[in-house]
Amino acid sequence: MKNITIESNPELIVHVDPAPGILITPALSPDFWLWRVVLSPKQAIVAFPKFTIIGIGFQNEESWNTNLPSDCNAAKIYDHIKHNKGDGSITRADCIAAIEALQAVIKAAKAAA
Repeated sequence: MKNITIESNPELIVHVDPAPGILITPALSPDFWLWRVVLSPKQAIVAFPKFTIIGIGFQNEESWNTNLPSDCNAAKIYDHIKHNKGDGSITRADCIAAIEALQAVIKAAKAAA
């Protein structure tokens, strides 16, 4: 298994509701993430704000918007997003370990808030 390193986004991501009570998708890009685990030079698993939750998915997606809420089971998240892996050198075990590491950071951030 690969060594898991969690990166925090150097840009402060702040979501401002232009119309309170209406959920609007922010401008999305591969750089829209709070935390990530890089799995290869081409791919990472990211945690990002998604309306009122934090979603987890692959940073670079062929099939857009494939992610699940961070509180789902790590294996379930992987099974849902795996078609976007895009790099055969990335293992299921590494992906699940990355998801679990992100879930721990998210849980700690929520507890600290």
